[in-house]
Amino acid sequence: MAGSKPQRRVLLLCGDYMEEYEAMVPFQALLAYGVSMDAVCPGKKAGDMCRPAIHQMSGHQTYSESRGHNFTLNATFAEIEFSDYDGLTSSANFLMLEITAICHSQLILAAANIVKGRKCTAYPTVGPVLIAAGAHWVEPESLSHCITDGNLVTGVAYPGHPEFIQSFVKALGGSITGSEKRILFLCGDYMEDYEVYVPFQTLQALGCHVDAVFPKKKSGDTCPTAIHDFEGDQTYSEKPGHDFTLTADFEGLDASSYDALVIPGGCAPEYLALDGKVIALVKDFMEAKKPVASICHGQQILAAAGVLKGKNCTAYPAVKLDVVLAGATWLEPYPIDCCFTDGNLVTGAAWPGHPELIFQLMALLGIKVTF
Repeated sequence: MAGSKPQRRVLLLCGDYMEEYEAMVPFQALLAYGVSMDAVCPGKKAGDMCRPAIHQMSGHQTYSESRGHNFTLNATFAEIEFSDYDGLTSSANFLMLEITAICHSQLILAAANIVKGRKCTAYPTVGPVLIAAGAHWVEPESLSHCITDGNLVTGVAYPGHPEFIQSFVKALGGSITGSEKRILFLCGDYMEDYEVYVPFQTLQALGCHVDAVFPKKKSGDTCPTAIHDFEGDQTYSEKPGHDFTLTADFEGLDASSYDALVIPGGCAPEYLALDGKVIALVKDFMEAKKPVASICHGQQILAAAGVLKGKNCTAYPAVKLDVVLAGATWLEPYPIDCCFTDGNLVTGAAWPGHPELIFQLMALLGIKVTF
């Protein structure tokens, strides 16, 4: 992150059709915390892509599967020096490193013959393999269940990321301070998949209380999300993403009980910007000078709320007209992962900028991760 020096190095072991949240959430969360992350895949090199999958429970006997975002590797598997790393987010024969594995990646642990006698959980269908490999199988209580045994952290599935990532930070010698914060996410149907889930779980992993609301929906309802990806066309492509579950009711919401507001991008801001209650909520946060983080198309809501006048602001390039007409000074989003803070406002252009967006929001909230 800007002005920060990485204090730990972690290797993310990737492959085609890995679950996309289970790659991107820990990858960007740890980057936001100041950890240096390398993502590698056997047989591929830095700059190549892996094609992740979306797994979610859709009322059937097992999960459904569809295409996710493309994931770009930033290191070459054949060139890595394993001794350079402090941790691994899947597995190989790194007995002295801190290791995390989630969902089906415990199959690699079993193949590497390093689970014998170790307490271990995983997605339930992986259980028989781990038992056969000599692990002390811990039946998962829920999809959020995680287990730590020495240098090994195992989890069941991506709903458990907050505990999973927090346990890994602790295993790496990290400590988190200032996280007793309450943060509100302003959601909508077809918001960008990564732009809600990555910051939501990254902030939860810090120990923050995080709520997600959407006008006309209640706690427990779901919002469909959209995958916006860059695939060589003149604009981003769009595919269906995960369903996202809301955690609070919009009606009767006490905005004063929250310390910060986060606005994801995607398609949702187009119509949320027309909702008077949404506009009032955004104005409340801005007038109270509480931190507001907005990314991509989320700035359409800020523009409609009239809170950008005199502000320095970036956004997805196609939103530049909204930002300029709202009276802001446009900051060019180059590269696409850059983010900017002006007073209580943090803005970013697209989901590649999550680590910087979250890092800058953490700074405003006084949250620190130290190793």
